Amino acid sequence: MNKIITVMKTLKKPLIGLAVLALFAFDKRIVLEEKPESFEHQKLSKVKPFKEGEKISYRAHYGWLDAGTADLTIVKQDTAIDGNPVFHAVGEGKTLNVFEWFYKVRDVYETYMDESTLAPRKFKRRVNEGGYIINRDYHFVPEKGEVNTASKGTIKTPSDVQDMLSSFYYLRALDFSNAKKGQIFRINAFMDYEMWPFYVKYKGIEEVKVSMGTFRCHKFVPVVQEGRVFKSEEDMNVWVTADANKIPILLQSKILVGSVKMEISGYSNLVAPIAKVEKKKSSWF
Repeated sequence: MNKIITVMKTLKKPLIGLAVLALFAFDKRIVLEEKPESFEHQKLSKVKPFKEGEKISYRAHYGWLDAGTADLTIVKQDTAIDGNPVFHAVGEGKTLNVFEWFYKVRDVYETYMDESTLAPRKFKRRVNEGGYIINRDYHFVPEKGEVNTASKGTIKTPSDVQDMLSSFYYLRALDFSNAKKGQIFRINAFMDYEMWPFYVKYKGIEEVKVSMGTFRCHKFVPVVQEGRVFKSEEDMNVWVTADANKIPILLQSKILVGSVKMEISGYSNLVAPIAKVEKKKSSWF
């Protein structure tokens, strides 16, 4: 029982957050073995990998048990923020019935991202995790390098700051079409009134099979702290479709009390055909 509760506390962030890119990998104490190259010139793809109406669904597993679900949607947004047109993304996560009686999760995250730069303009977080309530409202002003909060006032941030949910979309928008194995990408995420740098290492292209089929994917390894929740530094793997959508398909990780997996369970209104590998039909002569 204690192990399952520990795992649910581990799972609660990826149920939304980055959904598949595992916000529980954020840790300010991370120290990379080698100093990465400058991140100042991380380029975004020319074509945005998502559009209004896109919906992606995931299912979280602990071992063979289904633990929870997460849905991420780009909803219609008719208003601008600070004069800037925005994408409005909503993430909702919850535990399934088998876990409800001892650790219930109901999470809602909202981000309003600048349509041009994908910088967050506003962020809302409404969380109920095992009876623990978290409410956060942030107003980002990237031009000034600051975020306005209700309880902590104005906090200075880097110009490339992202919130917990916009990080998911920003990473998808990065141009890694010419990425080399071992190349590291960074996201500066603002969470709980602090900056939390998040690093992912590119591992190349491979095919990955999930319940929805086989997909051609870019593979990434979030750089995490060994011995904290994970068994080793690279015990988490993420596969993102090798197409214009760049959708996270699967996250797998070994943790100190077993293993967790988040797998895509549905998608709709994509910007381009998905990189699904179709099985060749056998020919009989």
